[in-house]
Amino acid sequence: MPKTISSPSVIKAAGNKPKVIEEFIGRVNSKTAEVSIARMKSPAGWIEPSQAPGFDEYTIVLSGLLQIKTVSETIDIKAGQAVIAKKGEWVQYSTPEAGGAEYISVCIPAFSPDTVHRNKDL
Repeated sequence: MPKTISSPSVIKAAGNKPKVIEEFIGRVNSKTAEVSIARMKSPAGWIEPSQAPGFDEYTIVLSGLLQIKTVSETIDIKAGQAVIAKKGEWVQYSTPEAGGAEYISVCIPAFSPDTVHRNKDL
């Protein structure tokens, strides 16, 4: 039988400024380990510690600009665009522009603090 998700759980976010993570599906809100789906709302100037997560992350930007640094480049993902960060890839996410960004993030398997492998660079 389908399971209705009435509302998300708000998850504490890492980074230099407050960011809102609304987990609809995942380890916290639906007790789902296979996938997590969350809406992110990041303020202007937000940056999180770099990471090399143990999951693939699929991101669709709804508004604003999400910037992703990798070992070799910096990628700007604008509203209406998407990006895939593969498991084990070193990445650092930020929202450098005025207005910040809102985006949907899907992680497979589901996001976990134990598998995000964040660095202590902030």
